[in-house]
Amino acid sequence: MQIAHDCYVVVADGRKALYLRNEGDAVHLNLEVVRADEQELPADRDIKSDAPGVSFSSAGYGRDTMQETDFHQQEEDRFAADAADRLRRWALDGRFESLVVVAPPKTLAVLRSNYHVEVERRLQGELAKDLTGHPVDRIEKILMGA
Repeated sequence: MQIAHDCYVVVADGRKALYLRNEGDAVHLNLEVVRADEQELPADRDIKSDAPGVSFSSAGYGRDTMQETDFHQQEEDRFAADAADRLRRWALDGRFESLVVVAPPKTLAVLRSNYHVEVERRLQGELAKDLTGHPVDRIEKILMGA
């Protein structure tokens, strides 16, 4: 993947977001961390659900099961939406002219649904991969091979 000088690269999932800027050029990436955000999610036992999971039908003898609310997924989606909002603000402030987003498919879908038109205009590319656990030099190598 060709990533121009000064292009911003966001590597995110539902819990961590790295905002990087290419200090190098398209041939020799040199990604520098601009910002790093991370959220801690509470343990499952610490999350209380008001939804019981089973409802009794008023007609007949059957029971309907309801899908349990996934609070972790809701928090991850909220985190991704917040990342998209940060990109909106930065785009409107003229902080970057081009952007590459790297995220797992679920996170990428949430980001896409929250992109502002100015972020979309600057979007150079996307990669559906989870690279948040990799060091920056490994991210550079993966992006150069993509």
